[in-house]
Amino acid sequence: MNKHHYVAIMAGGIGSRFWPMSRTAHPKQFLDILGTGKTLIQQTYSRYTKFIPKENIYIVTTEEYVPLVKKQIHDIPAENILAEPSRKNTAPCIAYMAFKLMQKDPKALMIAAPADHLITETDEFIKTAKTALGFVDHINALVTIGIKPNHPNTGYGYIQHEQGEAAPGVHEVKTFTEKPNRELAETFLASGDFLWNAGIFTWKVKNIITAFEKHEPELYELFAAEKEKFNTAGEKEAVENIYPQCTNISIDIAVLEKADNVYVIPASFGWSDLGTWNSAWDNMEKDYFGNAVNGKHVMVVDANNCMVHVPDNKLVLLQGLKDYIIVDTKDVLLICKKDKEQEIKEYVAEVKRNMGDKYL
Repeated sequence: MNKHHYVAIMAGGIGSRFWPMSRTAHPKQFLDILGTGKTLIQQTYSRYTKFIPKENIYIVTTEEYVPLVKKQIHDIPAENILAEPSRKNTAPCIAYMAFKLMQKDPKALMIAAPADHLITETDEFIKTAKTALGFVDHINALVTIGIKPNHPNTGYGYIQHEQGEAAPGVHEVKTFTEKPNRELAETFLASGDFLWNAGIFTWKVKNIITAFEKHEPELYELFAAEKEKFNTAGEKEAVENIYPQCTNISIDIAVLEKADNVYVIPASFGWSDLGTWNSAWDNMEKDYFGNAVNGKHVMVVDANNCMVHVPDNKLVLLQGLKDYIIVDTKDVLLICKKDKEQEIKEYVAEVKRNMGDKYL
C-alpha cells in the first residue's frame, strides 16, 4: 500500500428516493438495502481497506451522522470522521478534504467516492482504481470512472469520451450530460462512446486545488483563507466559518465540466448507484415470477416483477400486483408503481407539506 494514497468516502446524503426505508435520521448509506448483512457504507469502507492504508481512509459526513459512522465502522479513528456543518453537495466536501490533505501530505493522491453505491466485483474495481491512481501520479489530470452502459438509463449522468487512449485504459473526456431523456439516452447507448458517470474521482490533491482556484475561485478562497487551521484544534471552527458561505454545487458542475484535463476510465465492475428501488430490484435475487423479496414471512400469489421490502416479523401476503414497489416500515407503508419511482422524491415533499417531518 502507498502511504500517499487517500480516500474520502462521502456519506452525507439523505437518499430520499429510498423513502420510506431511508429517513433523514437514518439514510440509505447506513442501511442494508439488499439484505446482504452489511450496510452500504460498511461495504464501501471494507472495499477501500484492501488497497488504501486504513489510517488514510476518511469519511466525510454531516454532524448528525457522526454517531452512525462510529457505530457502523468500528475501527476508523475518530479524527478520520470529518463532520460537515451542513449539506452543500460534493464540491465543498471535496474541497474540505483536499485542503486538509494538502496541509498533511503535499504528495497526496486522493480518491473521492460515494458511500452508498453498490460494487459487486471488488477485484475489478481495485484494478480500475489503481489504474486511476497510477495515471494521476504522473500527469496533471482529473480522472473519473465511467461505467459501460447496458441500457438507456435516464437517471444517470453520461460522459462522452475520445476514441483514442491517452494511456492504456484511459480516455480524454469530450462532454458531460446530466440525466438525458429516453430518446437521448438511447442515442448515447447506440453511439458506443458514452459511459455512465459513476461519481468516483481520482487526482493529485494539489491539482484539484489548482482546479478549484481556476474554475471555482470563490470556493477556493473560502478554504484557502482557513487552510492553516486544518489538522489543528482550530479546524472545526474554520469549517463552521466556511460552510455557510459555500455555494451548494456538485464537483461536476464546479470543476469537471469546465476543466480541460479531465479523463475517464471505462470500467465494468458490477456498479449501481442504488439510487432507486428499481435499482435495488435489479440487484436482488428474484423468484420465478421476478419478485425481489426482502422479508422472512412474505407470501406471493399471482404477483410479478415486484420489489418487496418488509420487516422480518411481519407476515405479508401479496396478491395480484405486477410491477409494484411495496415497502413497509414501522410507521409508513409505500405501494407505488415501479415506473413512477422517480416521483418518490415528489411524494416525500408532499408528505412534508401535509404531515410535517414526522414521517421523514
